[in-house]
Amino acid sequence: MRKTIPISFLSLLLLPLLCTCDRAPQKAATDPEHIAEVVRFQGEAMGSYYRVTYLGDAIPGLQNRVDSLLDAYNLELSAWVPDSKLNAFNQSEVGVDIGDTDHFIPNLRIAQRVSLATDGTYDPTVAPLVKYWGFGTGEKRQTASINMDEVNALLGLVGLDKVKLEGTTLKKTLPGVALDLNASAKGYGVDLISELLAAAGRPDHLIDVGGEMRGSGTKNGQPWNVGIRLPDEDKSKIARAGVLPLSGGRAIATSGNYLSYYKVDGATFSHTINPKTGLVERNRLLSASVLAPNCATADAYATACMVVGPERALELVEANPDLEGYFLVRGEDGGLETVKSSGLVE
Repeated sequence: MRKTIPISFLSLLLLPLLCTCDRAPQKAATDPEHIAEVVRFQGEAMGSYYRVTYLGDAIPGLQNRVDSLLDAYNLELSAWVPDSKLNAFNQSEVGVDIGDTDHFIPNLRIAQRVSLATDGTYDPTVAPLVKYWGFGTGEKRQTASINMDEVNALLGLVGLDKVKLEGTTLKKTLPGVALDLNASAKGYGVDLISELLAAAGRPDHLIDVGGEMRGSGTKNGQPWNVGIRLPDEDKSKIARAGVLPLSGGRAIATSGNYLSYYKVDGATFSHTINPKTGLVERNRLLSASVLAPNCATADAYATACMVVGPERALELVEANPDLEGYFLVRGEDGGLETVKSSGLVE
């Protein structure tokens, strides 16, 4: 299904979701006499923000529990925490023991599953190339010229077959192999918070970490509605491309290039790196939003979709009955097109 947006929107480029959950609570379809209180709080997480919205009486100390949960996660898998377990692995020659972690192995399993399903277009061992191109903890390039010998040397470090879990020891087959799990990190954080809310007796909630979201239950009998943001390099401009219902534990993640890029000598370098070529990937797919049963999976697939472009991205989500996709694509005529998977409900 396609809808062409006029050419005046050509400058619009992409990304995270707009939450429309701040509308006034609607009456429940099944019990209009009982409208549950809506509680909200927010904080900082993973270099961005988190927002928690839930129904029911406020739970004292819940935000502190969320902060503690995210801090523990960062100590395992953040590239920006110097003594994180992830950095210990990346800096080691042969690998590290991860038996004392809670989240490392689940993230690795998600990466392996999505990498296999996408023929390696999602691959967290792309970390050396991410740094080379000036993203993550890397430094921006000072020239637009590309040394393919350097790129090809780093490509030799890419591939999940170069990372092996033996018992509780995560080993690397070559020095220099490194992991970057940032492509699914926010999504996994969303899932952690959602599980915490459910365990705390608040099953009706919406979790948002940097634009990645998961909706559980309903909002007083109505679905949680989230908006897809029209892409625009001007961060101050916010407009919606569409609105999607998000309930029943479904999650959505969006990936794109317009918020994370830089220019050198007229060349644009975006944060999407193709693990097959080692190069920065820019194609007609401007924004990829993927719905999945959990947000970590949605996050990883959204990244893979940006690598392969619109046609292959649609094939990826159509091939998996657990996924749906909402893609904003630069059309052949220069306009902006909306491409949706066949099972997407709006």
